[in-house]
Amino acid sequence: MASSTTYRPTGPAQFAGRWAASLPAGARVGVDGAVDADTERYARALADALRERARPVLVTAWSAFWRPRSLRFEHGRDDPDAFHDDWLDVAGLHREVLEPLGEPAGRRWVPSLYDPATDRASRARREAVPDDAVLVLAGPFLLREDLRRGLDAVVHLSTSDAAVRRRVPAGDAERVLGAWHRYLAESEPLQRADAVLRCEDPLHPAELVRG
Repeated sequence: MASSTTYRPTGPAQFAGRWAASLPAGARVGVDGAVDADTERYARALADALRERARPVLVTAWSAFWRPRSLRFEHGRDDPDAFHDDWLDVAGLHREVLEPLGEPAGRRWVPSLYDPATDRASRARREAVPDDAVLVLAGPFLLREDLRRGLDAVVHLSTSDAAVRRRVPAGDAERVLGAWHRYLAESEPLQRADAVLRCEDPLHPAELVRG
């Protein structure tokens, strides 16, 4: 018998509460989507739900690990392939966050390497964190092969092109959509994510139910 897929209405807090209850101690969780504001909204909702359960939580975003502007814009500000491949300091993210937080004990992390406002190193210090702290990382492309191995669970925010155009600055839309289409084709986040939310309106999502 062929499988079917349906979506059920939910809400950011409702979804976050259910997910927070299911996450194991020390999990590294990604919130993946084309629109930074949406991934950060859901990362905050998940972090709030964890704190309500008296669980330690660490929150950061991909923009805190961008490469310098001179490297990001080497092929022009609007290049979608550069946006997909080159904006994120993948090695730095693994070295300072994903790998040390994958250890069972003695965990330490650096919450950021880069400050987008100044285009300079953030100078954040390495910090000791509880062994059971849950990491919540917000950003796009988190189910790329070179990123997903450092995450224990990923929530994918599915958004139509029209919704992306409404939610990002007009001058960024073509770059974002070009990179996002490539990501959908190459990384198949709808199939590989642990949960999928359709976010045409980020305040009124619907969760994919696989059957």
